[in-house]
Amino acid sequence: MRIAIWPGAEQPYAEILEVSRHAEATGWDAVYIADHFMPDGDDLASPMLEAGSLVAALGAVIPRVRIGTLVYGNTYRHPAVVAKMAATVDHISDGRFILGVGAGWQVNEHREYGITLSRPGPLLDQFEEALQVLTGLLRQPRTTVDGKYYQVTDAVAEPKPMQSRLPLLIGGKGEKRMLGIVARYADMWNCWGLPALIAHKSAVLDEHCARAGRDPASIERTAQALVAVDGGRPSGLGGLPAIGGSRSELAAAIAGYREIGLDELIIPDDLLGKGTARLAAMDVIRDIAGG
Repeated sequence: MRIAIWPGAEQPYAEILEVSRHAEATGWDAVYIADHFMPDGDDLASPMLEAGSLVAALGAVIPRVRIGTLVYGNTYRHPAVVAKMAATVDHISDGRFILGVGAGWQVNEHREYGITLSRPGPLLDQFEEALQVLTGLLRQPRTTVDGKYYQVTDAVAEPKPMQSRLPLLIGGKGEKRMLGIVARYADMWNCWGLPALIAHKSAVLDEHCARAGRDPASIERTAQALVAVDGGRPSGLGGLPAIGGSRSELAAAIAGYREIGLDELIIPDDLLGKGTARLAAMDVIRDIAGG
């Protein structure tokens, strides 16, 4: 099971770079960046760096590890633009980019920036059309999609990514529709959750794969939870799942993910502290996950 770090984009770039460089130097497998323009709360003036710019910057200066978005909100950018961004970052990073995408959800961003956020049904219709545009432009010589939300006609997107098949990660958990979209389009799937929930959602994804004629093993499974180490309180911020506390509790939780066959565990840095304390916490997690 791989491990990845997720530095919050609300931090100064120097801190994101410090975490990413430490991950690269100490055996982590990937660095992910979330795509938000402001916090999900009342403090809209809090700083938040933009994801596309961050992954390009990290791809240029951080060697070895994979660099990914977790996840680009589809409503924020036209998918043809996202395809061009993804191919460019893949070239900048010498073929290490993971394109993570999702349907979009954060209400305040859409309200403040005047971006339309549809009801769940139309939102997923729009997302599926966007995936047709993305996969076409990234993998085919020319792409035509004549949809309700997106129209591209005999479109060219060159250069293609350096990777022969740039991984497409889809974040989502809806069992009726979203996991069916994952089954049809994704190379990787992502969801917040503790092992029991991830195992359940993964089994539902397997069922969608069977209906779609897709080998379930062709979709990697990734998940994340907040992590506390060395006696820290594993409290979920905003109801998010959290693991850890003592080292033995953290080891048991990580073993639980390994036992359900998770391919990659992603660690947000929210509860890891700052500066040298955060880097030490990362070392604890790496040692436990690798043990």
